[in-house]
Amino acid sequence: MIDSTEAHPARRYNYWLGGSHHFEADRVSGDAIEAAMPTIRLMATENRKFLGRAASFVAAQGVRQFLDIGTGIPAPGGLPDSVPPSSRIVFVDNDPLVREHSAELTDGDGRVYVDGDLRSPREILDHPSLRATLDRAEPVGLMLAAVLHFVRDDEDPREIVRTLVSALPSGSYLVASHATWEYLPPAAVERLTAQNADGRFAPRSGASFAAFFDGLELVPPGRASVAHWHASGSLPKIEDVACNGLVARVP
Repeated sequence: MIDSTEAHPARRYNYWLGGSHHFEADRVSGDAIEAAMPTIRLMATENRKFLGRAASFVAAQGVRQFLDIGTGIPAPGGLPDSVPPSSRIVFVDNDPLVREHSAELTDGDGRVYVDGDLRSPREILDHPSLRATLDRAEPVGLMLAAVLHFVRDDEDPREIVRTLVSALPSGSYLVASHATWEYLPPAAVERLTAQNADGRFAPRSGASFAAFFDGLELVPPGRASVAHWHASGSLPKIEDVACNGLVARVP
């Protein structure tokens, strides 16, 4: 059942991207965060671009199956737009509104939607639809775009990542991005903290984020601003985007 009275990250993100799948509570919450961090829409847009570039890179390495956890509401520039049409994809999210629009994601053979929560990785990995769609003997592209910062430290994000990565064969790739406040002035951090009363959002430094992936082979340039990873042309300032990204290979 969809609760339209409380803001949800997937709908708020859709709002910042200029989408139409959101409610008043999401807009109010999104506007309050934007007041604290005026460049939040730029952050959302640059993260989306990073997802596209990173997914294209992974596909260029020959990967043809993907596990996208924290899929979000369909919008242009997502994973399906960045990989070959024949790719098999398992989309995972825990928002009923995302489920409502999942037909837009699964329009094609080898593409399924799974109700799942990143905080329960074993349930995702054991889901029958995932097992029927992904070949565990072949490399997988694991997508964790802008989702780990909704996992608190007491929920053990390192173990969550370890559980997921341990299920991937050698030659698989992981794509991840994570918000950070390390570049923001103290006044902005104070305002953002006030908007995070329930503590659900867990911004982390780039070093803390990268530590989740110890033991993997980081693709150059390693951890970087999502606006700069494999990007060209005029690039935004990292403090305006305040989001790190990386791509890593499973040895």
